[in-house]
Amino acid sequence: MTALAGNTRRIAARGALAGLALALGLAGIAPASAQTLFAPGSLQSYFRVEWQPTQNRRGPAIEGYVYNISYRTAQRVNLRIERVDAAGSVVGSSTVWLPGELPMTDRVYFSAAVPAAASYRVQVLSFDWACQGGSGGM
Repeated sequence: MTALAGNTRRIAARGALAGLALALGLAGIAPASAQTLFAPGSLQSYFRVEWQPTQNRRGPAIEGYVYNISYRTAQRVNLRIERVDAAGSVVGSSTVWLPGELPMTDRVYFSAAVPAAASYRVQVLSFDWACQGGSGGM
């Protein structure tokens, strides 16, 4: 093997590794940016959340319903629960996934244990629309 062929192979291998590193880096960025697709308050045309703080045997909790007021089935619905202090500042947050799908014009119950706080805010953080499918075969 000549020195030129060896150098060409090394350059090609470095290029392939650089391309792989770039692809993996971009793949790592995509999920983080996917959660910022919705402006705050823009999901109110699709969902309504009714909730109340409760106390169960494990301590403070938030329970309630998420209403889907759209005409599409939602899935992988993720809620953000913010803990707010007496001054109105957010002091922490947690997320909870709704079980299963949220059918169109229907509601789903949720319950989540939370640390104690003066008050809370609950909102839909992210979701996906379910595929509605086609007409099938013949």
